[in-house]
Amino acid sequence: MGRKRGRPEWDRRSTTSKPSSESSRPFFNPNKGIVISLLIFVACPAISLYLYPILYSASIPNVVDVTYQQILTENGKVSENASRQFPNPVLAYVTPWNSKGYDLAKDFNSKFTHISPVWYHLKSQGAEFVLEGRHNVDKGWISDLRMKGHALILPRFVLEAIPMAFLKEKKQRAKVIDLIIAECKEMDFDGIVLESWSRWAAYGVLHDPHMRNLALKFIKKLGQVMHSVVVNERSLQLVYVIGPPHSDRLHEYDFGPQDLQSLGDAVDGYSLMTYDFSNPQNPGPNAPLKWVHSTMQLLLADGSQKFSHKIFLGINFYGNDYVLKGGGGGGAILGRDYLSLLEKHKPELNWDKESGEHFFLYSTDGNDQHVVFYPSLLSVEMRLDEARSWGAGISIWEIGQGLDYFFNLL
Repeated sequence: MGRKRGRPEWDRRSTTSKPSSESSRPFFNPNKGIVISLLIFVACPAISLYLYPILYSASIPNVVDVTYQQILTENGKVSENASRQFPNPVLAYVTPWNSKGYDLAKDFNSKFTHISPVWYHLKSQGAEFVLEGRHNVDKGWISDLRMKGHALILPRFVLEAIPMAFLKEKKQRAKVIDLIIAECKEMDFDGIVLESWSRWAAYGVLHDPHMRNLALKFIKKLGQVMHSVVVNERSLQLVYVIGPPHSDRLHEYDFGPQDLQSLGDAVDGYSLMTYDFSNPQNPGPNAPLKWVHSTMQLLLADGSQKFSHKIFLGINFYGNDYVLKGGGGGGAILGRDYLSLLEKHKPELNWDKESGEHFFLYSTDGNDQHVVFYPSLLSVEMRLDEARSWGAGISIWEIGQGLDYFFNLL
């Protein structure tokens, strides 16, 4: 079937386990060095705080003084060495509204262990449940992936069903599980990536100890049933999406170490969304490295470090272009947008040591001042190193949004 080309119903990158009524103020402030740069920008747009190596091949050359010209020249260079550089699992998300990801999943198939096309929504329909999204499924693409490599195909399922309508009733929980299992068997999937925690938080489920316990029991039962079903000569796998905490301590709506221990072997992996740290109201880096490290420390505390190999540490391949004056604004940009900005504004790249991210500043013709944070080879490599230090894998949101030479690092 053809791929859906329209825009998403809701933006996966903005998903959070934090209720909307809570303050969005981050618990780690990486912007001290950035503030100085922004002040300098007002008086002198041409600034460069730090320089970094270009990492566009499997062997990292000792090159400094990176310019926008070098990124424009080198971003499409892909190493002929298709072997993996990152030894741990790699989960690659692909979205129907960004078709470039479909092609990159085939081109760099050997770099991935899991590929998750964002296809399904499971919703309540009266007293029943309906699974939407099969029209997104591209069987020809799946066949091409299986011919080119061994990555497992785990479509993402967003569980939108009203939780009160099924978590309390064993028969209703069984109906939801049966829908998922039947789809995996009929469509020849290797399992699923399930997203539900943030929606349960929004419904208040996670504030109620009894309902929270039922939610965990549902995930555990789903995983156990999936493991009992064999497709493509292996048991179905369950990867569960979890968000980062938004303070320096865990709240009842956060997924934490006790939850890892409770689910045990029922879940095969956890896609941890360590990105979207900043927003237009609070411009800054996408995923400050110290915040990423703190998130892992909170999640793997209290004897849960034994589960570190199940974590897919989230890495964003998108960036953000924020407006600094006039009340804020701006939003996400893809690789092509980033290259267009480099070509148009010819900026000097700055390195924010606190966050471990590159950014640049520019002004529009109307004198609106912008700051752009977008991944670089160095920032991606540093997050790969962070994952290595924990023995964790990575998840990429999403591969169609990045620059081609990022894949040389995987």
